[in-house]
Amino acid sequence: MAARYDEIKLGRLKEEVCEANLELVEKKLVIYTWGNVSGILREEGLVVIKPSGVSYDNLVPNMMVVLDLSGNVIEGNYNPSSDTPTHLELYKGFPEIGGIVHTHSTYATAWAQAKRPIECFGTTHSDYFYHEIPCTPELTPEEIGGDYETNTGKVILRTMEGRDYKAMPGILVANHGPFTWGKDPFTAVHNSVVLEELARMAYLTLTINQDITGIQGALMDKHYLRKHGQNAYYGQPADKEQKK
Repeated sequence: MAARYDEIKLGRLKEEVCEANLELVEKKLVIYTWGNVSGILREEGLVVIKPSGVSYDNLVPNMMVVLDLSGNVIEGNYNPSSDTPTHLELYKGFPEIGGIVHTHSTYATAWAQAKRPIECFGTTHSDYFYHEIPCTPELTPEEIGGDYETNTGKVILRTMEGRDYKAMPGILVANHGPFTWGKDPFTAVHNSVVLEELARMAYLTLTINQDITGIQGALMDKHYLRKHGQNAYYGQPADKEQKK
């Protein structure tokens, strides 16, 4: 098959996806082979993802698998992650994301197994995830027995209807675990790290006070919008370093 894409861009994305997968290990979000990161070249319609069941100890960029959005393997000598159909559904449903992460990190997965959303209790949560982090409904037996991984993606998209996927860059899949996304693979990993920490904080908050209620709406808005809103003022101007 003749190449219809930029080999340099694709090679760079393979490196990014490999590095992002290894960052999951560094941040202690995965053990053994429990997770995967993918990235996408939007113009070319190509997705790069971790191979299935390969140890992180052995992972190198040329092991990444390249697929089109229909799931056809374009490049790679390995089977893609078993969660690939879920990633493909999310790329098709969320047109402005560039990376996706799935882990079985301890606290986020515990909330998913409890089938509970993570309520916004404080400003740390508000800085990254606008409102409570949703949990999907359970899949039906028919959905599980059918195209399970594709149906996992579809239940995520259904649950996210009416929500801004850029303001809520992650979700819990009931009985399964967290998925996060972002503008690129590294941002998706960042959001996965944050989601795990928020899940831990929420658990500890409820352990201390089972009757606690969520954050004030005004305070939640203030913290999210000062960082991500139209008139955001958190951090430094993008060109600050160039002016030094």
